[in-house]
Amino acid sequence: MSNVARRSAGSSLSAFYRVAAVSVGLLAGLQASAHHSVSGQFDVSKKIVLTGTVEKVDWVNPHIYVHLKVTDEKGASAVWALGTVPVAMARKAGVTKESLLAAGQTVKVTAYPARDGTQNLGFLIRIDYPDGHFVSVNPDRL
Repeated sequence: MSNVARRSAGSSLSAFYRVAAVSVGLLAGLQASAHHSVSGQFDVSKKIVLTGTVEKVDWVNPHIYVHLKVTDEKGASAVWALGTVPVAMARKAGVTKESLLAAGQTVKVTAYPARDGTQNLGFLIRIDYPDGHFVSVNPDRL
């Protein structure tokens, strides 16, 4: 193999490693940016109160989502997607999927609205039930 051929193969190999290193760096950056703080995605300076029925609960990681059907004063319905704490944190606090489902009861939810103005999106911090008990999934923020 000539010197020219060796340099060519070496150049191709080092170019491959440079591309691989940049790709790994970009992927790591994307993964890190995919997980934001609550205040990065939701406006923690504002609280909204919603009244409705829980349609379903997505008991999944990285965050639980509660889907709340809310009917406004004009009779129009919308389902809110309310993110909350991870499953492990909820379990540690004694919160279960069943307690969030609320068995068809009308509940009052306190949440932070989406920072970017996305409609029907929020971060759930508390659910109040008709019998007076409540579930607070983020007690240090109430």
